[in-house]
Amino acid sequence: DSRHAAMATLTGKRIVDMVWEDLKPADFLSADSFHNGVTAVLAIGGSTNAVIHLLAMGRRAGIALDLDAFDALARKTPLIANIRPSGNYLMEDLYYAGGLRAVLNNLRSLLKPDAQTVNGKTLGENFAGAKIFNDDVIRSLDRALVPSDSLAVLRGNLAPDGAVIKPPAAETQLHRHKGRAVVFADYNDMAARIDAPDLPVTKDSVIVLKHAGPLGGPGMPEWGQLPIPKKLLAQGVRDMVRISDARMSGTSYGACVLHVAPESWIGGPLALVEDGDTIELDVPARTLTLHVTEAELARRRAAWQRPAPRYARGYGALFAQHITQANDGCDFDFLEAGRKIEDPEIH
Repeated sequence: DSRHAAMATLTGKRIVDMVWEDLKPADFLSADSFHNGVTAVLAIGGSTNAVIHLLAMGRRAGIALDLDAFDALARKTPLIANIRPSGNYLMEDLYYAGGLRAVLNNLRSLLKPDAQTVNGKTLGENFAGAKIFNDDVIRSLDRALVPSDSLAVLRGNLAPDGAVIKPPAAETQLHRHKGRAVVFADYNDMAARIDAPDLPVTKDSVIVLKHAGPLGGPGMPEWGQLPIPKKLLAQGVRDMVRISDARMSGTSYGACVLHVAPESWIGGPLALVEDGDTIELDVPARTLTLHVTEAELARRRAAWQRPAPRYARGYGALFAQHITQANDGCDFDFLEAGRKIEDPEIH
C-alpha cells in the first residue's frame, strides 16, 4: 500500500530514538507480548513463517514459547481477516479496511492489552479507537471466516517434534486423508521428475520432499508449496497433500504440511519414507502418521546414512554446528537467552 515508504521511515526513526532512550527489546518483550503476537497471526491467517520467527524470538527473549502454545491458541482464535490464501481479499484491502489496529480492536477480548510495545505505549493504547471501513474484509468475532484452527500443529510418528499446516488454505476433503507416498530425495530430484509423464502419482498420492529443512536445504528454503504434477493439473486437480521439512510463503495455498521435525537430513522419520508407503493426515486429530511397522522402520534406520557435511570451514560449518530445528525456531543455539553478558571494559 501507499504507506510502505512512510512506515519504513518511521521504523528507522523509532530504532534511533530507542537507542537514545536506552530501550531494549528485553525491556518490553513479555509472555503477554508473545500471546498477543501469536493471536494476531492466527486471526489474520498469517504466514506459517511467523511460527518459526516467533519461536526464535521467544528463545532469544527467554520466554517459554513452543508449538503447543501455538496450537492451544489456534483452537480458540477465530480467523477474522478475509484475506488470501484463506479468504477473498488482498493485504492491501486489509490496510484500507482499517489495518492491523482495527483487527486488534476486534480481538481485544482475546488479547493482553496492558502489554508494553516498542513505541512505549501499551497494546491497548495503540489500537484504541480503531475503526473498520469494510466489515467484509475485517470480520467481527461472531462473523469469522472460521471459528478456530487457522493453524494446526501436527504430531505423530512422522513428525515427533511437530509439523504445521494451515487448514483454511487447504481443500476441506484433504483435512482427513490417507494416501501412498511419492518421494523426492531433494529439490533437484523433485524439479527433474515432478512433471514426468510416467511419474506414478494420482490425486490421492502424498507428495514427500526430503532434505529441505534447516540443514538439508540448507537454511530451510520456501520449497514447501510443492507443485502439482502437470498430468494431474490437466485432470483438474488443484490441491493434494504435500509434506516436507521446508517452509512456505505466507501467500501460498494448499494442503501443505511444513516444518516437519526432526528434519530428514539428521535422520528424522521423514528420512525413512519410501515410495508407496501409506501416510495418513488427520487435521482434526492433529496427527501425521506413517503406516509402516516398527520392525521395518528399525531396518530402514539401521541402513540409513547421514549425508556428509557440506562445509568443512567458514560460515557454513558454523551454521551446521549451531542451527536449531524448526520446532525451536531454526535459529543459532548460542543466541538463546542465558546468563547476562556484560559490556566489555573500554580502556
